[in-house]
Amino acid sequence: MITILSETTKNPITKIGMMAGVCWNGDITDPEKNYRRGMDCILSEHGRTLEFPDVELVLDGYSARCIREWYTHIGGAPTRLQSSTRYVKWEGDGFMDNFVLPPSVKKAAESEDAASALKAFENSFMALLDSLEKNGAAKEDIAMFYPLGMKTKIVDKRNLRNLVEMSHQRLCSRAYWEYRHLMQDICNALSEYSEEWKWIVDNLMMPKCEVTGWCRERKSCGRKPRKD
Repeated sequence: MITILSETTKNPITKIGMMAGVCWNGDITDPEKNYRRGMDCILSEHGRTLEFPDVELVLDGYSARCIREWYTHIGGAPTRLQSSTRYVKWEGDGFMDNFVLPPSVKKAAESEDAASALKAFENSFMALLDSLEKNGAAKEDIAMFYPLGMKTKIVDKRNLRNLVEMSHQRLCSRAYWEYRHLMQDICNALSEYSEEWKWIVDNLMMPKCEVTGWCRERKSCGRKPRKD
């Protein structure tokens, strides 16, 4: 579901220290000094330095609805490309495999009447797409019928600071379930990319209540006490 591309900074803490060292007239030829300097920047909350490590990802199999929310995090001039609905045809085989089904929907679909209704929807929807195409409708126009629950794929580029600040909001239990899973998938993938990324994930990427020590949400999950 998450692919970390090779263009992603392998040692982000060392990269931070090297960039800071340039401005401090420090020795940037020694990786250990760069690492120590980078840790100092992070622990001192010099947030601008976190904008130098780059993260390039492929996010595959999440819903168009979830990815639309992903696009709202625009700090640090991130950029992205999304799977085309103009040139990529949504194939009919495995129709429900092309949907992201929320847990509550999956549970409801265990009932006979809901399962039957879902199957009827699948059949009628695919019949509509096929009929429109056979009668000359352009694929790019037929795509207007695609629902927000359809799976999609994007390639994304952003920096470390943007991801850290995103995690504070999107790892919160009040975040939409799919986005919360997406954020956790990214954390897991980055943790496996390098030891420096693992330290960053373990120490910086967390719900906002873990950062502040208290909860800002009106409908708190109770993980931390609310601040009046």
